Amino acid sequence: MRRIVVLGVVLVVGAVALVGRLAAQGNVAEIEQVKDNLYVITGGGGNTAAFVTEGGVVVVDTKNPEWGSAILDKIRTVTDKPVTMIINTHTHGDHVGSNIDFPLPVEFVAHANTKTNMEKMAPFQSATGRQYLPSRTYTDRLSLLDGDDQIDLYYFGRGHTSGDSIVVFRALGVAHTGDLFAWKGVPYIDVGNGGSGVEYPKTVLAAVDAIQGVDTVIPGHSPVMTWADFREFGEFNRDFLAAVERGKAEGKSASEAAASLNLPARYANYAMSRGTLTSAESNAEKIYAELNR
Repeated sequence: MRRIVVLGVVLVVGAVALVGRLAAQGNVAEIEQVKDNLYVITGGGGNTAAFVTEGGVVVVDTKNPEWGSAILDKIRTVTDKPVTMIINTHTHGDHVGSNIDFPLPVEFVAHANTKTNMEKMAPFQSATGRQYLPSRTYTDRLSLLDGDDQIDLYYFGRGHTSGDSIVVFRALGVAHTGDLFAWKGVPYIDVGNGGSGVEYPKTVLAAVDAIQGVDTVIPGHSPVMTWADFREFGEFNRDFLAAVERGKAEGKSASEAAASLNLPARYANYAMSRGTLTSAESNAEKIYAELNR
């Protein structure tokens, strides 16, 4: 009997430890209030925003596949209203992967280029999957809903992909940037989906200059930040591009240019590598290839 009790305690302790590890790895959804009726749901991929409006809940980005239930469970802790609209900031599976988990009818909204990119993804190629593609698209700017519920979508050009939307909750002064601004560090430039290392800083800084009244930012994969952080990120990419261009002009290889970057000290906390797909060297190589076209 004592052996069974001890084994039970061990299993419980192990389960608690496993939950803790999963939460640390972003495998458990958590919800926190950003402002008033706007929430961010973390875990399972990109940050999801849940905006509770008069007519229902607007969701921005749906994480990796099979996270729809977790998103809905968290939304139910703050409202019993249904999800009526989903905005996808860009095409990647950790931001659109659970579109197909949401009960229809739902209006799906994205930039026109993002819809084109999503149409290449396997989950959206069947007759059923196509129901979860954006049914409403835009090219430069789109306003949704009215009054305090108004949401403005902006597109300023190529960066992370060719269809990155910035989603602004006007009355709250909050923007969701998707992975155009995912973290403080070198960004992932998805050239296969139209991303551009050369255009990246111009795109971000154009957004910073044009969008007014925002003080708070929900990045793609980081805790909530400020509009000043977003501006700094644009300046980082501007200075990174200039340093790489100098290296190229001096006859250095892309790897040599990346290794000899001389960036201002204020970027000391910026990550210069985030795995095999994202590093100073890989971004320098992409910029070199773009400049050589």
